Amino acid sequence: MQRSPRGLAPTAQAQDIPRKSITMLVGFAPGGGADTAARLIAKKLSENLGLSVVVENRAGAGGNIAHDQVARAEPDGSTILLGSIGPLAIAPHLMKLPYDPVKDLAPITMGVNFPNVLVTHAGLGIKTLGEYIALAKKDPSRLSYASTGAGSASHLAGELLNQRAGIDVVHVPYKGGAPAMVDLVAGRVASYYSTPSSAQPHIETGKITAIATTGLKRPAFMPDIPTIAESGIPGFNATNWYAFVGPAKTPAKILDRWNEEIVKVLKDPDVAGQLIKHGLTPDPMTREELAKFIASESATWGAIIKERGIKVQ
Repeated sequence: MQRSPRGLAPTAQAQDIPRKSITMLVGFAPGGGADTAARLIAKKLSENLGLSVVVENRAGAGGNIAHDQVARAEPDGSTILLGSIGPLAIAPHLMKLPYDPVKDLAPITMGVNFPNVLVTHAGLGIKTLGEYIALAKKDPSRLSYASTGAGSASHLAGELLNQRAGIDVVHVPYKGGAPAMVDLVAGRVASYYSTPSSAQPHIETGKITAIATTGLKRPAFMPDIPTIAESGIPGFNATNWYAFVGPAKTPAKILDRWNEEIVKVLKDPDVAGQLIKHGLTPDPMTREELAKFIASESATWGAIIKERGIKVQ
């Protein structure tokens, strides 16, 4: 093979990603978990590739606006998306979408996963899931729960608790985690299934109270907060995740290259450490593993939505 002047073998792979500014879309407002993960990962990608990787927030419709935009983007590798469980695995079972997450978007790699945490405004004066459920039954007008949008993981977590606990807490959709948290802290909404990174600073100041986490096990970064499953709703599991996808017609070699680069970043000790500090667990996968994972999640949530009769409000 012909050698470069510096003695390095040239590789076709190096040209697979366009040598121009890269856009990484996020379907939620700045300041939430998805935005935090995207900006940490984009910064390291920029350093590794020697390219500008710009994070764009296209909030609205539970992330569906950003997913639709990427589904229609030029499939040349210059636009990627940090997608989320809602548009990729939940929303298709709840509403008619302008895109098909399977046919119009191509998997690259999982980004991060984490449980949400149910938090309440401190003024409610409740500290346990039992007290939350009791208040919902006694005085439902005092409770509402925020989410990052209709069809999002936070929305479905609340609907699942409504069904499992026999309560009817009103759902209030937002355009992302940051505006939802602003209204929770201000007392304009009573509770929220938040990402840990958004909730932790306000938990520490006492403005909000952590009631329970939504996974089957207590997360390492919140070991003192019980799960919903161990707080009286056995088997409750509603974890959240963000995964990288691109336009479906993007050539496979470009998608493979993006997988290689993003997986490298997710495995970088410094980046992984920063993500974990924000309550986000890096979870790199092959493209094939991500496709199977999304299909499994879609089947699971689709069955729950059908069985429970969950509707978008």
